[in-house]
Amino acid sequence: MLSGTEIVVGVTRGIAAFKTAAMVSKLVQDGAGVSVVMTEAACRFIGPPTFEALTGRPVYRTVFDNPEFPLGAHIGLAEKAQLLCIAPTTADFMSKAAHGAADDLLSTLYLALDHQALRGRVLMAPAMNTQMWAAPAVARNVAQLKADGVTIIEPGEGWLSCRTKGTGRMAEPEAIRAAIEKALA
Repeated sequence: MLSGTEIVVGVTRGIAAFKTAAMVSKLVQDGAGVSVVMTEAACRFIGPPTFEALTGRPVYRTVFDNPEFPLGAHIGLAEKAQLLCIAPTTADFMSKAAHGAADDLLSTLYLALDHQALRGRVLMAPAMNTQMWAAPAVARNVAQLKADGVTIIEPGEGWLSCRTKGTGRMAEPEAIRAAIEKALA
């Protein structure tokens, strides 16, 4: 089902990025072409070489340093993407997306997408501390993103990297992959 599809995976900061690597590996094994966009903060948790090895493609981190996209990586990747999945998605990134802020490649790419054409095919898998997930500002941003047509893959409950148990754990790779398949069906 995924064979021949072009998927862009955004990675924001968070220890849950190791799960994203497992998901990307499975997408590639299923025949999808996967391009990975990482924020600078994401690179503190997992290195670009991991995703380059898994996808056989470069990892994109800046708007204008990619010769294959003379108009900017945000434009080239937006035109190429059949689906955008951001995993993990931080509270910061959701705020940027909900309010139209663009200060790095991933947030600029998000705005450059044809949201009408990709309605239902922009997915975010939040990962954060329980109190952050429960914060009214995050709830407002999630509501706005859903109204904008973004599919939120709800975080689960369990052990968090802040050494507590609660809701905020990024969905498992299999659940995210299933949401991708459903969105592309």
